[in-house]
Amino acid sequence: MKVYITGIAGFIGFHLANNLLQDGHEVVGIDNFNDYYDPEIKFDRAKILYVAGASIHKADIRGFDEGLLNKIDVIIHLACWPGVRASLDNKYTYIDNNINGTQRIVDAAEKKNIPVVYASSSSVYKGQTPPFTEDIQFFHHSNPYSWSKYVNECQFMNSSLPASIGFRFFTVYGEYGRPDMALHSFTEKILNDEQITVFGHGEMSRDFTHVSDIVQGIKILIDEVLKINTHEIYNIGTGEKVPLMDFVHLIEKNVGKKANIKFEDMHPADVRHTLSDLTKISKLGYKPQNNIKQGIKSFVGWFQNYYQ
Repeated sequence: MKVYITGIAGFIGFHLANNLLQDGHEVVGIDNFNDYYDPEIKFDRAKILYVAGASIHKADIRGFDEGLLNKIDVIIHLACWPGVRASLDNKYTYIDNNINGTQRIVDAAEKKNIPVVYASSSSVYKGQTPPFTEDIQFFHHSNPYSWSKYVNECQFMNSSLPASIGFRFFTVYGEYGRPDMALHSFTEKILNDEQITVFGHGEMSRDFTHVSDIVQGIKILIDEVLKINTHEIYNIGTGEKVPLMDFVHLIEKNVGKKANIKFEDMHPADVRHTLSDLTKISKLGYKPQNNIKQGIKSFVGWFQNYYQ
């Protein structure tokens, strides 16, 4: 199978591409290597994929070469401008990249008649009571990132593609993770005896999902999108609620240091609790394998090796 991945040097894109290459698939991908976070880790991911046999092109989804889609069996669309909190101050960047850029992917896939599996986000559930099910009715979203991902769902749902599947992922973490995410930031600051900021006074919880489980779910959805002729949405999470302070204490335990914590009120872009209902994707055989204790231990080991 020949797979085309947008955002291939991103966190999820890297792990997915590496796994597909190990399975013997041909992988082609694009990434614009933007500086939303330090692109050095993106280049390191790309080097690993290049050695493994991936064909990687530096390109932007807003102006990519449609010729790269020749003989492609499925597109995995992961490229986006991330960050719930950052989006409040920079909405046009999210409109331009996440909505306009995604429309380019939709248009190109329609021309080539290629099915697409694409990333949405659990942030679209803001205002709802967990656990979140795929058929839940939405409120208006409170930040540009969240509503850009919901617009993405509308773009694919109303397309003429042969099939599409969107996945709403829940707080992804793991090795080679984004430096701006809490696990990476907290680990770095605790190791360096710097203060960490915990929002919501720590009275929050998340459905933390190890990237290997996200990859497992996407691979299942790749198989599914090649069988169907509809447009679907699936959650990919663990179905387990982890209190934020338990998350912090696990980092402390594995780092071997206590955190200097500054508690703050809820950030206006945040939700207090997230929890996935996995009933729908479980019917396809999905079963999360990594719990938060194993995942954080593995991440801290990787972090210390990679940076120190």
